[in-house]
Amino acid sequence: MSSTIYSSLDAYFWERRPLIGMVHLAALPGSPLYSGYGMNPVISQAVADARALEAGGANAVMVENFFDAPFARGSLPPHTVAALALAVSAVRAATSLPVGVNALRNDALTAIAVASTCGAQFVRINVYVGAAVTDQGIIQGAARESILYRKELNADVAIFADVFVKHATQLGTGSLADAAKDAVERGLADALIVSGTATGADTNPEDVRTVKHAVPGTQVLVGSGFNTLTAVSLLEHADGAIVGTSLKRDGIVSNPVDEERVRDLRSVMDGTV
Repeated sequence: MSSTIYSSLDAYFWERRPLIGMVHLAALPGSPLYSGYGMNPVISQAVADARALEAGGANAVMVENFFDAPFARGSLPPHTVAALALAVSAVRAATSLPVGVNALRNDALTAIAVASTCGAQFVRINVYVGAAVTDQGIIQGAARESILYRKELNADVAIFADVFVKHATQLGTGSLADAAKDAVERGLADALIVSGTATGADTNPEDVRTVKHAVPGTQVLVGSGFNTLTAVSLLEHADGAIVGTSLKRDGIVSNPVDEERVRDLRSVMDGTV
């Protein structure tokens, strides 16, 4: 079963096993670590990172309010929504690559609205089915509201859903395979994401295999710990990866994107090194 109504991410996008690079936005206005210097420095760094990702061979970028921690558990405040939309629009104008949106911690409606309004092609939703205990408390799945809102907007936006998302413990006794099936067959997700326990943490290749086996007709992405040392084993079952930390200068998540690191990882994924 598929909920797909979009055309911007077609089969060609998946043929090369996409490398989706993260644009981690600096702290936005109103968040605890906001610098107070306005949006210009935030946008300048976001655009620079997006351009470095494209130059290094990434196939898409995802914009995320990564440095807004501690994150809101529910809906983002209006000022954060406005800042996120401004940043996504700037990145969209700066690159020819497909653009994704993640509104942390789990504001699915904001992600879909910003993506649709700004011309982005996909969103990431961290807790899509079931419920999870996170550092924000208990977060419940957003599948129904996401699908209905996308339909209401007639949005050309793909939904990438995490299964057993990082920085969280899943409630209940269901297996990883069960969650994958629920996300696709009942939640109508377009692609799934499998991660390690935290940002930058290794993803277990066996978890990727389990999810891919559970939903063989669905694209599965690695969501953390994907680098030049782990890429080959993870790609035995994954269809691509979302990568942040390992593409940053010196492998430090708070540093800018390093174009050479992007190029090196793309080369490993292509089998040219």
